Amino acid sequence: MAAAPRRRLAAVFVAGPVPWTILVVGGELTMVFTVGLFNTNPPQLVSIYDFFFRFTDGLPPFIESWGTGVVLYLLALGSALSGVVWREDPRITAFSLVGAGLTQVGLALGFNRRIGYVALPVGTVVLLVLAWWYYWPLLRPPSAPATE
Repeated sequence: MAAAPRRRLAAVFVAGPVPWTILVVGGELTMVFTVGLFNTNPPQLVSIYDFFFRFTDGLPPFIESWGTGVVLYLLALGSALSGVVWREDPRITAFSLVGAGLTQVGLALGFNRRIGYVALPVGTVVLLVLAWWYYWPLLRPPSAPATE
């Protein structure tokens, strides 16, 4: 088994537990993860399932982009896993990572429009760097052989 697909899978996997958006509201900290929201005061984790299906109704579109990002991330994770057990289409993985990263821009912009809110899209940087570092070399066309 080649080491490169395993390294790519490990890198994609590690991007999941990173806080995707860090939100500061009046001195209080909330971190948006793939599995849910973690509030620091009081310390509690609200799962993404509970957030979308139990506790909220009529979410603004910018918050719904978080769920879209998680779905795209899971698609990238599945695609990277397929590279280890079978074969991977790096275009699917790369574009899923880029899409997941861009959803956090929408989330951060939506929160930053509110007075007293500061949102930092950490996941955007992590996911875009990951796509660039591991997948951009796979997406470039092969260089043409030199003719003499």
